Amino acid sequence: MAKAGQLATSRQIALALFEESASEGVSVEHARSDIGFARNNILIRIVDLGVAARRLIDAAYFIVAQEEHPRDLYEVELDYFKWLMRYSSRNNAHLEQVITEAQKALIQATTAADEHGDRPFGSTQLIGRISYQGGRFQFRVPPDLTGIIRGAGKSHWLSLRITSMFTLSYARVMYDHLQPFADETMTEWIPLDDLRGWQGEMGANAQIFKYFKRDWLDPAVQQINEVSDLAIGYETRNLPGSRKIGSLRFRISRKDLAERVLHTHEHAQAIYQTLKKEFGLSTTQFNQIAGNRDTYSDERLQQAIDRTRFSLKLGKVTKSPAGFFMKALKEGWVVSDAEREMVEVQQSLALREQEAAAAKSHTQTQTALQAAAQDVSARDRQNDEIRQGWEVYQSASAEQQEDWRRLYKRTPAGKLTLRRLNIDPMASLTATSFDDHSALKDAFAGYVFVQMKSSKLKPS
Repeated sequence: MAKAGQLATSRQIALALFEESASEGVSVEHARSDIGFARNNILIRIVDLGVAARRLIDAAYFIVAQEEHPRDLYEVELDYFKWLMRYSSRNNAHLEQVITEAQKALIQATTAADEHGDRPFGSTQLIGRISYQGGRFQFRVPPDLTGIIRGAGKSHWLSLRITSMFTLSYARVMYDHLQPFADETMTEWIPLDDLRGWQGEMGANAQIFKYFKRDWLDPAVQQINEVSDLAIGYETRNLPGSRKIGSLRFRISRKDLAERVLHTHEHAQAIYQTLKKEFGLSTTQFNQIAGNRDTYSDERLQQAIDRTRFSLKLGKVTKSPAGFFMKALKEGWVVSDAEREMVEVQQSLALREQEAAAAKSHTQTQTALQAAAQDVSARDRQNDEIRQGWEVYQSASAEQQEDWRRLYKRTPAGKLTLRRLNIDPMASLTATSFDDHSALKDAFAGYVFVQMKSSKLKPS
């Protein structure tokens, strides 16, 4: 592992993620993911990048890390990407400014000089092409970085929840640089010029220590102590034979677990999917949440989700689940232990009544059998429709087959099926697609049957 002084001089930023390992019973504070940057592989330097642009890069790299295979083009819902980067503005013009800033920024990689005094150097963009249209967000990442983002190896991990709370650019930069030393309790002496270089361009006043301390250093230390999982302090050392400050070193400690409840990207993703798919929140409602993330923490969101689900089961949500959720969120509704116990008692009593009624009521049994027979008949009818639809498809011309495949991908049912089966919606449907996915073949055949029926076609 590189020495602390070398790391500080090289200005490394460890961009990585905590990952919850629920399947292994590992709690979030102990879970470690191998997705991210191994800091002994490459030393990187990112300068002149604001906090919003850094959040954009974090969100993009998370998506890259979570994909099963590297992609040339990554695509997600625009609302989901905003959710990951904690983007609170409703002004897409501002988002475009953030995108432009992120695209202009570079990663500059360097290592220590070799025996001949040569110091290798490389530079590449943080992110490539970015576009969004029709509620979809697309981006590319330079191939050189993809391997680093997805590479194995242990590292110090960054929490999106923590980094999203930074409002000072220098505080975020300092946090990134100090995070690798959190378990060492103390950095080595860092030259003052190196500290200034962490940010990039800082202005003439930063060259005078008292102004650098007042405008940059102390506000950054204060914000790190307020919002992050680290508690830091620093001490100064004069240049030899001078009263001028020449270097600083930082004392670092991790806060108690209760003070740093770390929420993972995976947790944010689960919440987003619940609100989007289960409750059907609109973009406006997502923007309301994103604009008040200091108040609407992940914990409060989860409490409102539990309240909404609980009330749905009780039949108390009579209109919009999304509207009910937003009201529960804003007013801080929770499910009390007494309510849970009450429902358990009611369910127990209802179960006894059902068992007694079932034992005495032959009519109910017959009704249940009849309903089961109807279900079998419905399944048989559905299977027959699938068979007929597939026969029509196979007997159709190549042009007609291609037309059906193209139109099916555009239907809501087709999009849902492709998403459920993890099939790239941009890829073409072919015979191999149906051979590989029987569920896709059945759904498509059902679609063809409906088209056949509406156009009064008959299977050959």
